[in-house]
Amino acid sequence: MTTAELTRIASQVRRDIVRMVHAQQSGHPGGSLGCTDFLTALYFKIMKFDTNFSMDGKNEDLFFLSNGHISPVFYSVLSRSGFFDVKELASFRKINSRLQGHPTTHEGLPGIRIASGSLGQGMSVAIGAALSKKYNGDDKIVYSLHGDGELQEGQNWEAIMFAAHNKVDNYIATVDVNGQQIDGPLSKVLNLDNLEEKFKAFHWTVLHMDGHNMEEIVATLEKAKGLTGKGKPVVILMKTTMGKGVDFMETGHEWHGIAPNNEQLANALTQLEETLGDY
Repeated sequence: MTTAELTRIASQVRRDIVRMVHAQQSGHPGGSLGCTDFLTALYFKIMKFDTNFSMDGKNEDLFFLSNGHISPVFYSVLSRSGFFDVKELASFRKINSRLQGHPTTHEGLPGIRIASGSLGQGMSVAIGAALSKKYNGDDKIVYSLHGDGELQEGQNWEAIMFAAHNKVDNYIATVDVNGQQIDGPLSKVLNLDNLEEKFKAFHWTVLHMDGHNMEEIVATLEKAKGLTGKGKPVVILMKTTMGKGVDFMETGHEWHGIAPNNEQLANALTQLEETLGDY
């Protein structure tokens, strides 16, 4: 799939996000829009998986969403890549829906491997899955996504230390570095300082990428794959803009967790091309 084709899919995913959040007047559009390009590239270009979903995930690449509040983008990408019917996106956050505000497992939604609402836990799970693959002679790769504000949780750093010590080198973590969280800029809430130096101090291989340049995203993910199996876990520090693609949402942390009204939705949709058909 070409970068142009991936970009067209990403535009539709962004439409899905704003429509889903608007319909229930609840959800997290900012980070979802910011991570759209990455997840589109991951699912439509990079990962090898079977849409005939099974929880064991044998002989396929696995993805774990740790910052589970950006469920709108995850649900859209899963449906658009064939895990379930796109029409089900209309049930987002409704009572008894499989598409709750944070992904859960007891509803049995294909593509969801862990419940991820409490921040800081996804890396530990992903590392466990990666170790399982190594022990079972499975050569596929485990991927995960985390928010930069999420790294304020101490459990991450235990996991980061553990992964390096145990040479979990079939694992690629990506951190969404948008510098924002629900209460404001990270620099004011709890500054993380230099993430590259932190990960290097914990003996990880560190890459950087622009999370809105599709060509660079694909190239960096391919490079990361080439660095697996070399004794170190890999992390990609991905620079993004919260609310990317909708100009009035690109202003800061304010759109972390609020829904657009009718007028704002109409404005947003004029900025996002319908490329695959709305649900």
